[in-house]
Amino acid sequence: MEKRIVVKAGFRQRRFCPVSCAIEGNLEKVKLLDLEENKEIPCQLEGGKLSWIIENLPEGKEKAYLVSEQEGEEFPSRIELEKKEGTVEVKMAGALFTTYHFGKDWVRPFLNPVIGPTGKSLVRELFDKPQPPDHDHIHHRGILAVYGDINGVNDWDEEKGHGFIRHNSFKELSSGSVYGKIIAENFWVSKEEKKLLTEIRAMKFYNLSEVRIIDFEVTFKMTEGKVVFGDTKEGGIISVRMATPLRGDRNGRIENGYGGINEAETWGKRAPWCDYSGPLDSEKVGLAVLDNPNNFRYPAYWHVRNYGLMAANPFALSHYYNDKTRNGSHTVEANKEFKFSYRIYIHRGDAKEAKIADAFNNYINPAEVEIK
Repeated sequence: MEKRIVVKAGFRQRRFCPVSCAIEGNLEKVKLLDLEENKEIPCQLEGGKLSWIIENLPEGKEKAYLVSEQEGEEFPSRIELEKKEGTVEVKMAGALFTTYHFGKDWVRPFLNPVIGPTGKSLVRELFDKPQPPDHDHIHHRGILAVYGDINGVNDWDEEKGHGFIRHNSFKELSSGSVYGKIIAENFWVSKEEKKLLTEIRAMKFYNLSEVRIIDFEVTFKMTEGKVVFGDTKEGGIISVRMATPLRGDRNGRIENGYGGINEAETWGKRAPWCDYSGPLDSEKVGLAVLDNPNNFRYPAYWHVRNYGLMAANPFALSHYYNDKTRNGSHTVEANKEFKFSYRIYIHRGDAKEAKIADAFNNYINPAEVEIK
């Protein structure tokens, strides 16, 4: 089997862009050749879908590939997952990218550190006891999925009476030359350990040279009956606590997809993406969270603070509008599902320099792929 694949950039440049297409036939092995450069490139086949990375394809241009059913080269640069006691380490080309913490010593699972293209972590370091001003809000432990009112249960902070998010099992732990993947099943429970719902958290980590990308999907399953996501600002279906030097009240900068700058222009505002950037050891870096048009109440409302918090929270309408008559609560009936998808994009420079608007469109408007 040999097929020609053509990728069309369309209206925008495609940089650091994951691409995929369906491949017919029950193939067990594939090889992907870049026809322009006449060389094999890393690819990954999963469930009839072929994936690879486009590093740079200019606006209006095309790129051709040849896919064949044969054993491909083993590339040295891979995403490798290593499960240990209470953690899964995610490594890129042998170096640590991030660690997923799921052990029972923690109140909820999270990613920390999250190392960017300069070799520094963009999320705040872990600590044992709160000590302002840098070590406030101990529950901001990196990148999390958390919410402060699930049928009245607080699964956001770690104050008295809080709930827990308990790791139950891994549905998948996989490594690869294009991406690695963690799919975890978690139970959201009350302080008495009464189960509220089941969460499936899928995190896909891409193998890229100049940026870092994590596709982050959260699916809530109402396995215990109907669930009310209450109207509170305390939460984020995706929540990030930035490294201290990146704080907006230090040398950092918040910017959203509509041009809002820092907390005064971004907190409680809607935007398709939000970015936090600033200097880490003299090198400017940033992290953007890109919303997905299929998400509830897209574009997202942002609970983003100058002290380093960035969270997407679609429920806190009474707080955002300072109007108690606007109830943002949402009820999901028993046996239903409620899914959210985001892309985390870690980059050099600020939002403008990193072309986050283009990265967002690469996420929601992928390049056209033709198979001939």
